[in-house]
Amino acid sequence: MPKPLKILFLASEADPFVKVGGLGDVAGSLPYALRGLPSENLDVRLVLPFHSTIRAEGLTLTRETVFTLRRDNADVPAQVFRADIKGLPAYLISGAPVTGSLKVYDPNPNADGEKYTFFSMAALEMVRRLDWRPDIVHANDWHTAAAIYQIRRQQDDPFWAGVKTVFSVHNLGYMGAEAQNALRAYGLPPIAEPFYPEWACHQPLPQALWAADEIVAVSPSYAQEIQTPEYGYGLETFLQTRRATVTGIVNGIDYTLWDPFTDNDLESKFSADDLTGRAANKAAIQAQFGLNLYPQAPLLAMVTRMDYQKGVDIALGALRRITDLPWTAILLGTGNAELEAQARALEADFPNRIASVIRFDAKLSRRIYGSADMLLMPSRYEPCGLAQMIGMRYGAIPIARATGGLRDTIADGRTGFLFADSSPNVMAATLRRAIETYGHAAKWQTMQQTAMFEDFSWEKSAFQYADLYHQLVK
Repeated sequence: MPKPLKILFLASEADPFVKVGGLGDVAGSLPYALRGLPSENLDVRLVLPFHSTIRAEGLTLTRETVFTLRRDNADVPAQVFRADIKGLPAYLISGAPVTGSLKVYDPNPNADGEKYTFFSMAALEMVRRLDWRPDIVHANDWHTAAAIYQIRRQQDDPFWAGVKTVFSVHNLGYMGAEAQNALRAYGLPPIAEPFYPEWACHQPLPQALWAADEIVAVSPSYAQEIQTPEYGYGLETFLQTRRATVTGIVNGIDYTLWDPFTDNDLESKFSADDLTGRAANKAAIQAQFGLNLYPQAPLLAMVTRMDYQKGVDIALGALRRITDLPWTAILLGTGNAELEAQARALEADFPNRIASVIRFDAKLSRRIYGSADMLLMPSRYEPCGLAQMIGMRYGAIPIARATGGLRDTIADGRTGFLFADSSPNVMAATLRRAIETYGHAAKWQTMQQTAMFEDFSWEKSAFQYADLYHQLVK
């Protein structure tokens, strides 16, 4: 049997260690899925900062190595601990830049820039100290981008010569401007790239895009969108020059974690073959939040971060435009204070019809997925999105803007409803179309079952990553 292909996987967060957003789901699932492909023979190892919020209870930690990194004229100590979870080796890197921050993403941008530059450089020094030379280093977003750039700069070093790099873009809009000072302090100079605006030469995400052997956006449509002025943030011209090495692979969801047949948070469990339990779930959540019980009216829902990127204002405006139709709605999320206020105002204007729940509530989100008839996702842009996959898995039909991963995962009229323009009027028209379809019970049930049988498992995406890795090392 050939030697396993060694993959070093770097991320700022990963479930079950720590999870703040969608990257935590990805980095918490993809490495396991890759190791679970027996035909691919991949030795994947996960590396994370040892955040103060990491849940260490129940972990068996061993200290692997201690070293220092040079920062300007001083040495910064680093420690590396290892924990093995379900057969996956995971390394946790500690040091003052990490332990000095109380959150995964610090409100102080300079603290984040220092922390993640330190982490990226320490991850590379770690494998050298452990004498574990990876075949591929796979980094995610700006927080780990400096590692990709540093490997490119060290191709004359025998340890790094020939090591291939993959850089995943989960959201191009966050480039790590806060890390500019830290990059210089750790010896990483700005790049010289004629197709970049001058500011981009000093920031970690553009540096990784320049340095990586392969760039992966988290959906095929997003891979195309970031090469356009609308979504490219000034980097589109450069990305067009690299179009041959820019690809898109849709994220997945863990079907063992998201399964309405086994989900203990639901009032009543159900499956695609027997949807009867959804009615009890819907009645329970409507009663809990004082919503009118219209047996023939759909329950609309939004589970999201309150952010203009997510199109929350578009959804609120669309709901105001269809109050002549029978429906109830529940909105769950927290974030932008202005959008939170708009959601509360909508509830005040339409009591017993709309519930605005301004908080993060993982258990309630599951109950919403298992009870809502429609899931609203009017994102202005959406690199991939996971909520639509979860919603479909639970029989909640997505009403979404045709952008990024939403366009790649939802089939209009078959597993959901798509609209093109980011305007309340266009979304309202699409909601009218969906509500009209909901009135045909047999047709709606067919849509639900079709959506529930869609395959968004991580195994499917993992095979695409494995193929990419093998192509790179050939």
